[in-house]
Amino acid sequence: MNELQAIILGIIQGLTEFLPISSTGHLYLARHLFGLDEAGLFLDTMLHIGTLFAVLAVYGDDVLKLVQKPFSRLTGLLVIGTVPAVAVGLLLEDFFEEISRTGVTVGYEFLLTGAVLWMADRWKNRGGKSLEAMSYGDALFIGCFQAAAIMPALSRSGLTIAASLFRRINREEAARFSFLLSLPAIGGGVILQGAKLFTGEHREMIGLFPLLLGSFFSAIFGYFAVRWMIGILKRKSLKGFAVYVWILGVFILAAQALGIF
Repeated sequence: MNELQAIILGIIQGLTEFLPISSTGHLYLARHLFGLDEAGLFLDTMLHIGTLFAVLAVYGDDVLKLVQKPFSRLTGLLVIGTVPAVAVGLLLEDFFEEISRTGVTVGYEFLLTGAVLWMADRWKNRGGKSLEAMSYGDALFIGCFQAAAIMPALSRSGLTIAASLFRRINREEAARFSFLLSLPAIGGGVILQGAKLFTGEHREMIGLFPLLLGSFFSAIFGYFAVRWMIGILKRKSLKGFAVYVWILGVFILAAQALGIF
């Protein structure tokens, strides 16, 4: 992977991680174009380092409170919300590694993401619950949606925000919980995949400097994407994102049928 490829992948990761259109699905397309299919889940996960810092920059006050009060109710909600993804990720790691590399399910997952976003948009004005009013059942429900989003083109932010709206949580609070919930999910994935870099696996294909460069651009563009998404949830519809991923899903399925991907 050269430096220009790293920058492009980092920008894609930063923009699409927090918009409800699936960063992993977009990274699959870019990796395929650059001939980096074999890097698969490892490359996708390591580029999340930048978006981890983007969340910390936006929600630093919340993170500081979690550190100061590690046994708070919010901590409990995040732990419960994280458990499903941890369980699914550990049990099915090899399966997800394979489909992330091949992209055989990506087109269908974009279509499903669009359907969930379209339904969620109809619920966006029905809720007013804050995080303080969330139940542990709410957190588990949202966590199950996050676990499903381990599939490459099911948007993690899209599904967790949608799940929050289905549970009648305030739109801004839905974004806040979704992005805070990404911290343990991304952090855990980075730790598991990062071990492969230090053991030498993928090192020759990717390179440490391009990886750091990609993560830097991921952080910068991720920060603005978080801010943008919060604003969208406050004032605008999610249907535009649904239409976009539907078009993308149909394009990918057609391209796969023709042998292009």
